[in-house]
Amino acid sequence: MSRRRRRKKEENNHIDESWLIPYADLLTLVLALFIVLFAASSVDAQKFQMLSRVFNDIFIGGSGVMDYPQPSPQDDASLSDGLKKEDQKAAAIQTTEVPTQPSDLEKKIQLHKLDQEELKQIQAKINQYIKENHLQVKFATSLTDEGLLLTIRDNVLFDSGKAEVKKSNLDVAHELSKLLVMDPPRDIIISGHTDNEPIHNSKFDSNWELSVMRAVNFMKIMLENKNLDPRWFSAKGFGEFQPIASNQTAEGRSKNRRVEVLILPRHNLPEQ
Repeated sequence: MSRRRRRKKEENNHIDESWLIPYADLLTLVLALFIVLFAASSVDAQKFQMLSRVFNDIFIGGSGVMDYPQPSPQDDASLSDGLKKEDQKAAAIQTTEVPTQPSDLEKKIQLHKLDQEELKQIQAKINQYIKENHLQVKFATSLTDEGLLLTIRDNVLFDSGKAEVKKSNLDVAHELSKLLVMDPPRDIIISGHTDNEPIHNSKFDSNWELSVMRAVNFMKIMLENKNLDPRWFSAKGFGEFQPIASNQTAEGRSKNRRVEVLILPRHNLPEQ
């Protein structure tokens, strides 16, 4: 075989490597794309600096993908610390519970509960006075959503058919007035009630008038206590129209003839 033919055969067997150039450029672009995606996934100053160096080296410095240096251990540690901080911040945002403000309804319910507790303390003082003076049969207290109610049988304060407080029981009224001194004060309603027996009296034409005057006269005695502000008091008369027992018996009529002192709550329970 001639030398010329042998040389031509060797040239034909040589592999053309010109395709590596566009392939390397393609890998460079893919690397740049992944770096951009990586940097955009979490904003961090260190990542932007690294990204800047990469683009400078690739597009300005002319380094190929195979020539780009591996990150140093220090860079790896800094980048790892940055990622850990970002993860910790994200976890803190996800796990931290934002305290919720109580609604208006919840506030009103809470205020009503506190109000009831204060009324219970006032009730305990009145009950202690009733017990010490052996008035359990003629005095009674009850606590409801409407307020603290003190019920007094009419024969404790009044003679039959009369509206003036008996002198023998003025001390009782004065002692009760001391129990109504509160800071801050509360609205207090004093109401008079009778049985359904028609009244035969030259002073009163009906049980309405008798019940009203009993409430007013009892309120006047209470307000002789200068520590009570009249602006917080009011008087009502219901006659025989709000009985608490049957008027068919003498015992029931006796219960219906009464004076009630209603100490109102400062915060009413919201309607459902």
